[in-house]
Amino acid sequence: MKEQGTPTIKHVAQAAGVSTATVSRVLAGKAHFSPEVRERVLAAVKELNYHPNRVAQRFRSQQSSIIGLIVADIQNPFFTSVTRAVEDLASEQGLSVFLCNTDENPQKEAMYLALMRDENVAGVILAPTLQASESFPASVKLDVPVVVIDRRVGDADVDSVLLDNAESAYRLVKHLLSDGRRRIGAIFGINSTTGRERREGYVRALRDHDLEPTPELVTYVPARAEAGYGATLKLLNLAEPPDAIFTSNGLLSLGAYRALRESRLQTPDQMGFASFDETPWTSLVDPAITVIEQPTYDMGQIAAELLLKRLEDPARPARQVTLKGKLIVRQSCANHK
Repeated sequence: MKEQGTPTIKHVAQAAGVSTATVSRVLAGKAHFSPEVRERVLAAVKELNYHPNRVAQRFRSQQSSIIGLIVADIQNPFFTSVTRAVEDLASEQGLSVFLCNTDENPQKEAMYLALMRDENVAGVILAPTLQASESFPASVKLDVPVVVIDRRVGDADVDSVLLDNAESAYRLVKHLLSDGRRRIGAIFGINSTTGRERREGYVRALRDHDLEPTPELVTYVPARAEAGYGATLKLLNLAEPPDAIFTSNGLLSLGAYRALRESRLQTPDQMGFASFDETPWTSLVDPAITVIEQPTYDMGQIAAELLLKRLEDPARPARQVTLKGKLIVRQSCANHK
């Protein structure tokens, strides 16, 4: 991680009153600027004791200052935060981000990977589809460094940044169980390894409390709010409905919460509720929602740093960074009956 107080290209740009792109071009000597602009930039560089990043210099020398970012769903707050972190770090280094959205569609993913090759990007940060995860690296044929985020790709020798999905799900479900819930409906996102891992944590928590998972209480759906809404209504219409709902991402939780409200079920007295992802609404509703907060910004920042290090030293050993989710306990779980 960058040491606090280390001057960046953004600091130079602010001090000189120009854009980061202008600073980058002045230092590279690739564009004509007025003497006054050039002097302001160079004076700011000297005053701040700024040393251009070697990786950024290599990008410029290779005529490539673009990194690719391929995410599953830009509407998902998880990926919005990851994207912001990647762009922030790239901007500090005078680099641009080429953002693509796959919608968990392997055909779109293949198209965007081909586009990355055609655009000669310097490297790619990728949240792979399930198909790519299972056949990596055969399905990701890039001649540039790749950093994988959010989804596990087996034994592939690639830098990756992940969450402790199974353990985080275990802690969240264990909390529901400790509040007296015994029939916990679970809604997982389909088409990704994260849903599978979070189900593992769900099952382990149940078995540690001498409970076996009930197939009718577990469902996989696309990670969309409308899918969470529909899945929740089906669970509530069971002959023996659940006494709690657990959702595995923020969009599913939004749909599930809407279904609970429309069904006029009081949380937590009539129905416990807990989910992955801390989003603005989860702390504003009453009662507020118990969640696993994922370190999404850290995930994007670390992925970008790993990519820069890989470009600087292509022979370095692959590194897997696993971050820990934070359990935030609020009022949506406790059974007050």
